[in-house]
Amino acid sequence: MEKLVLSNLNELKKLEGKQLPVGEWYIVTQQMINDFANATHDKQWIHVDEEKAAKYSPTKTTIAHGFMSVSMLSELISNLFEIKSVKMALNYGLNKVRFPNSVPVNSKLRLVSSLKQIEDFQNGKKLTFDCVIEIKGQEKPACVAEFIFVLFE
Repeated sequence: MEKLVLSNLNELKKLEGKQLPVGEWYIVTQQMINDFANATHDKQWIHVDEEKAAKYSPTKTTIAHGFMSVSMLSELISNLFEIKSVKMALNYGLNKVRFPNSVPVNSKLRLVSSLKQIEDFQNGKKLTFDCVIEIKGQEKPACVAEFIFVLFE
């Protein structure tokens, strides 16, 4: 996938209402899950205890935290496009977040998104993205959310 490169925020208008390039697949490893568990202190056995998960989990393996999927949105979107004039980007919030499917360890995920809306915001722009984090081979996605962040030049 080739990253979209824009010169400035004004060039964003051409992307409003359109789907962005589909993200690359990435693998959710046990190390990623463990690191997220350590950072958030959410160490439920379904996430970190591989032996117990193999025995009792419906997936027979550990699964990623739902919030791990949504926390990846900043990085996944930044992999899709770059705006040369932007000096700072800030997460602004989320709307309508859902986790329709669990993510077993070693699953492949990717982002499918569109730029839903662009609004003026102080000395920058507030962007709202419709985001779907797909799981390879699964009909239901890992995460569906509206993700909002602000860009400043």
